[in-house]
Amino acid sequence: MFDGISKRFDTIFRNLRGLGKITDQNIDHISREIRKALLEADVNFLVAKEFVNNVKISAQGTKVLKSIKPGEQFINIIHKEMIKTLGEDSSSIDLSSKLNSIMLIGTQGSGKTTTASKLAFRFKNQGKKVLLVAADTYRPGAVNQLKTLGKQINTDVYHDDSNDPLLICKNALKEAKTKSVDIIIYDTAGRLNVDSEMMIEIQSLKEVLSPKEIFYVADSMTGQDMISSVKTFDEAIHLTGAIMTKLDGDSRGGAALSLRSVTGVPIKFVGVSEKYDGLEDFNAKQIADRILGFGDVVSLVERVEKIVKEEDVANLEKKISNNSFNLNDFRAQIHQMKKMGSMTELIGMIPGISRKIRGLSFDENQLVWTEAIINSMTLDERTKPEIINTSRKKRIALGSGRNVFEINSLLKKFLEMKKMMKKMNTNQSKFSTKKLLKSFR
Repeated sequence: MFDGISKRFDTIFRNLRGLGKITDQNIDHISREIRKALLEADVNFLVAKEFVNNVKISAQGTKVLKSIKPGEQFINIIHKEMIKTLGEDSSSIDLSSKLNSIMLIGTQGSGKTTTASKLAFRFKNQGKKVLLVAADTYRPGAVNQLKTLGKQINTDVYHDDSNDPLLICKNALKEAKTKSVDIIIYDTAGRLNVDSEMMIEIQSLKEVLSPKEIFYVADSMTGQDMISSVKTFDEAIHLTGAIMTKLDGDSRGGAALSLRSVTGVPIKFVGVSEKYDGLEDFNAKQIADRILGFGDVVSLVERVEKIVKEEDVANLEKKISNNSFNLNDFRAQIHQMKKMGSMTELIGMIPGISRKIRGLSFDENQLVWTEAIINSMTLDERTKPEIINTSRKKRIALGSGRNVFEINSLLKKFLEMKKMMKKMNTNQSKFSTKKLLKSFR
């Protein structure tokens, strides 16, 4: 996420940390580098210009603090301006009404239908009764897609044989009232382009349904084209917010940085994975931290808390302390890691580490292969890996589809990891995250 712009800021920050003092000359130099970084990331020209000007003004007026190095003061100025540009406060949704309606709009391919199911999953987990409405009668397979997604998250989906989106939504609203639904989510049709027919339809839906929230589902990877679409829709029907999808695949970050400043529309949620729980509240500070390479420990903790149970942590700590951690336990950790997301993404959330590992590649298939190797072992072999001799290695290799070299490599890394865990448990202050990561490579 945001690899491109993060690399540029990493270089800028390395230069800043070497500053002995803040002068007009180095302010101008750094400002030019920031401007280049923003424009290369596809940030709107006017937004980039305002960002740089504000940084320059703040830097020129900075009082020198003895307790803080000049370079760190400059970095703090950039960080604050980044949060301000993103929109600072995350806007919450008011769900206090008896029946709350949310209408999703956007162009085709933005992930609107998937986002509808993610929202439903989110609200359902909050104890709300949700009804999804399949109002996209244009895209082939759209209705069936929403029905399938609704079934997977155990949420009702309203659909009928009508080709009239307005009639479908009106009938769905009636059903929602009779079934005491808390939240109704309208998945409206997306088009390849913003056209007059589409806008008239959306305006009619808004007038008849009076939705509490109208969210534009925006594909972050489309950059400035998406910004233009958001602006057009907002002028026509007044959007209450935007949901940025595919943020996990956005290496530039220009759309995220530009949207609020250009359109005035607040970002409500961001899509960070394809999973049902891959929809997060928009938080300007967390996004700024990711863009600038500071990590995102809050999101990391939240993700871990969703997957890892307290009793599992306690059991793991016990096994580490008595040195009984085995390959069965290792396999269980792999299961949990796969649920949390890609290794590269998780590592990137750790403050301070993301900068050190940037440029290194983590083969996600390695976890799959490792699991396959462990699955090909007997219970005794998983519990006591020291009994695995040459003939056993050949059998495990055959059963897993890997080779003996990979078996040896896994066993070696496992022993190294056990030693590191033991060391971490006995002497926390000397634990090196860098060494632990190296053992996984």
